[in-house]
Amino acid sequence: MTAASLDFTGLAAQAAQLAGGEVTSAELTAAALGRAHASQPTLNAFRCLRDDDALAEAANADRRLQAGDRAPLLGVPIAIKDDVDLTGLPTSFGCPGEFPPATSDAPVVALLREAGAVIIGKTNTPELGQWPFTEGPAFGVTRNPWHPGHTPGGSSGGSAAAVASGVIAAALGSDGAGSVRIPAAWTGLVGVKTQRGRIPTGGELFHGLTVLGPLARTVGDAALLLDAAAGTPGLF
Repeated sequence: MTAASLDFTGLAAQAAQLAGGEVTSAELTAAALGRAHASQPTLNAFRCLRDDDALAEAANADRRLQAGDRAPLLGVPIAIKDDVDLTGLPTSFGCPGEFPPATSDAPVVALLREAGAVIIGKTNTPELGQWPFTEGPAFGVTRNPWHPGHTPGGSSGGSAAAVASGVIAAALGSDGAGSVRIPAAWTGLVGVKTQRGRIPTGGELFHGLTVLGPLARTVGDAALLLDAAAGTPGLF
């Protein structure tokens, strides 16, 4: 099996293949980054990609796997929305302008790292997550992979486009008034608006109005990402 054939392999399946030695994290991550870059001119799902850092993290995941280490998402590439702090990258909430790089990870990112996930980049969101479509002066227009003339919805449209197109198996979004549920519906995905406190939000912009939630192609994969992002006891 080659990494190129894994475009639509699910989150749980990729984790199992990694644990079974059928594929390496380096292969999966390089393939995901390649698909992300190739899709940018058409879909424009990402605000930024972490080529060097993600590949370094994938190499470390492979070393851990070879040593017999196991974690729920060890070595699996995913993405997060650009309203969540990730060390070394700006958190711009879809806005234009210059923003300083985050100096620490958001609590949910720390939990995803603990679960072993490799975060390949941050996905597009309209300014301050306000709209049910994903476009803005900071990054242009994000397109629906099922119909590039249409929007994937919003405000987690970048995450939805990345998952629905097969760039990655699952991604994190956020939802206050439909921002996970709308893009899930418009791109044929499973999206979950969680209850407050289920996934830690850290410095969440709207003081409890929005929550974090998964976008995936199956119920099982959405549940797996939700459990990892929430630090569910017994998963680790």
